[in-house]
Amino acid sequence: MNESDRALVDRFCDMMAAEVGASRNTLLAYRSDFEAAAAALGSIEKAGPKELERLGEAWADLAPSTVARRSSALRRLFGFLMDEGYRPDDPSAALPKPALRRPLPKVLDTHEVEAMFAEVEGRAQSGQPIALRNLALLELLYGSGLRATELVSLPRRAVRQGQPFLMLRGKGDKERLVPVSERAAGAVAEWLKHVPVDSIWLFPSGKKHLSRVRLFQLVRDMAALAGIAPDRVSPHVLRHAFATHLLAGGADLRVLQALLGHADIATTQIYTHVDAARLVELVNARHPLADQPR
Repeated sequence: MNESDRALVDRFCDMMAAEVGASRNTLLAYRSDFEAAAAALGSIEKAGPKELERLGEAWADLAPSTVARRSSALRRLFGFLMDEGYRPDDPSAALPKPALRRPLPKVLDTHEVEAMFAEVEGRAQSGQPIALRNLALLELLYGSGLRATELVSLPRRAVRQGQPFLMLRGKGDKERLVPVSERAAGAVAEWLKHVPVDSIWLFPSGKKHLSRVRLFQLVRDMAALAGIAPDRVSPHVLRHAFATHLLAGGADLRVLQALLGHADIATTQIYTHVDAARLVELVNARHPLADQPR
């Protein structure tokens, strides 16, 4: 990247940090995409529609999601440069527009989730601290739809008896209310009896809290105990199950968006496709005419 482009990128990143609150990692990702674009264009500052059209060929071997991300970054940069008077036009209409197909998330059906709970609850009846902790983890993952990082980093007093929700600071440093069922609150209360009183975490591990990697391992172990293939289950799969089963039960899409903490409802709409896909599968498998020859 030449010095002129670097200076413009610096101004753009300063704006993103000050006005949008972009994190360090986000800014590094932007810089990486701009470096790649500059290598293909020669100069971002002087690039016009013809140069941008050639990016499609230069990036032909890249994944569509990578091309889409780089195009999005350049589109935002060119808009900034025109708004601030650094260039007279915005050529971003010529950027590649790869067709993206969002993959459907893995989902467990209700019977599989019930099997996991039956196994974990049975072990928790022993009163063993590890078993009580695992039940509390499972209740909050499936019952509240928490992300893995949100769950393991919960403060010790995050879940309070008689309070049907907790205030959570999640992805993007945004706060949201998360529902806590009576079952989950009860499981957490039993686990709290074994949490050191001086711990600042609900799920402590050494001097810190339980790690995301360890949570991933625990969830897979729970699945295996219930006779479910471990590679089908993860903390995020349980979050997907929370969303899909709520939607199937009649939950409003906007409510689901708020519960999951999605900034864009388009992200939440993926669950409508999941539900539709399951309905098609059900019709093909169970309809009386499904096996009849034409």
